Amino acid sequence: MSIHTKMFLSLMSASFLVIAPGLGYSNDNVKDSTIIFGEKIRLNHHTKTVSGPAIQIDESSTRHLAWIEAGKDRHELFYASIQPGAKEFPAPLHVNNGGPAVAAIHQSPGLALGPNNRIHLSWSSPNPKSQQNPFASLLRLSTSHTKNVLFSPPIIVNDDIPPTSHTFDNLCVDQNGTVHLAWIDSREGRKNPKTYVARSLSKGKTIEKNVPLEGKTCVCCRTSLATAPNGTIYIAWRQIIEEKFRETVVARSTDGGETYSSPVVVGQDRWDFQGCPHRPASIAVDDQGRLYVTWYTEGPNDIPGIYLATSDDQGKTFSPRMMLNQSKGTFPDKPQMAIDPQGHIMVVWEELSPVRREIYVRYSLDQGSTFSAPQRLNQAKAQYPAIAFNRQGEGAITWIEHAFPNNVMIVQAVTFPPQR
Repeated sequence: MSIHTKMFLSLMSASFLVIAPGLGYSNDNVKDSTIIFGEKIRLNHHTKTVSGPAIQIDESSTRHLAWIEAGKDRHELFYASIQPGAKEFPAPLHVNNGGPAVAAIHQSPGLALGPNNRIHLSWSSPNPKSQQNPFASLLRLSTSHTKNVLFSPPIIVNDDIPPTSHTFDNLCVDQNGTVHLAWIDSREGRKNPKTYVARSLSKGKTIEKNVPLEGKTCVCCRTSLATAPNGTIYIAWRQIIEEKFRETVVARSTDGGETYSSPVVVGQDRWDFQGCPHRPASIAVDDQGRLYVTWYTEGPNDIPGIYLATSDDQGKTFSPRMMLNQSKGTFPDKPQMAIDPQGHIMVVWEELSPVRREIYVRYSLDQGSTFSAPQRLNQAKAQYPAIAFNRQGEGAITWIEHAFPNNVMIVQAVTFPPQR
């Protein structure tokens, strides 16, 4: 059976089955509460080909965004910041103007905020030394060290020499300002991809050695990083288990990113899929140290689902998974999650049907014990949701809507309802 046939049959199966949440959670809706939304701010990209946006929000309530647009001859990286109270989208900054191009447009750039107004961006650029491997790339990191946002020339993150692939990157910044990066790397051969990590102790100016993590990585499912208040660094990715099962796994570092633990399987999905799902996980940690993971899988019953699990022992064990999507006739996709320090959670994702593409959100006010009903956010056909919260509990959601012949980025402030 082909990959596309299996995916189609999975979607059709989901259309006729009532999907129940996993054990260990209540899926009762949060009562008498409504998400508080701000006004929508829009940016017309003036192009039909654009990546999903990356978003972060700092302690002054400024929203930071980065994305990739397809130019005439190459892909370009852009950044913008929206100040509190702004009604219009500011003029974007062309980050790589005259510098290295972006290698691909099928993923968002990496974006993380550091102390003292530092902004870090990561992306893959084509490797100019490669003639035989069209997927060969260099992983790059660029940093703005000033409040007026002037990005430095990008440094190269990967430390190998032969041209190969370094992509599906993510990054975070810990309390000391150390930048942690993760990506999928093919330096050990295209049939043995691995998840690699590296860190910058110089706040984005130089990179330490690249470190491979245990196991064989699914080559296309991206990575996700988060840092806890106690300094623990967590990374999630999709691992290939027993040469056939695609499992979301988490590893942790308790020594500032110098070493990582063996990966722990989160959902025990047993998803037998001989292909590239191209679907990431998303992780976050609250101030109580609870670790949250949300991800997509079809295992073990070939039913597409968005799931959530938590850990209270630094990722050594995980709760039973809970299914978040509820629609019986759509295909859920691309979950993204953010939390505030109190453990209030928001998860956004896509839902697809043969003619529609929607953005949905659910939230929890009790560290994931109960969730609100799913709520649709978009007006036009939409995709690529992303979400972020700052430590004050101020959030922002962004996504791309289709506005023929171009695409429009939507950015909307969001806060949790007051608790009673």
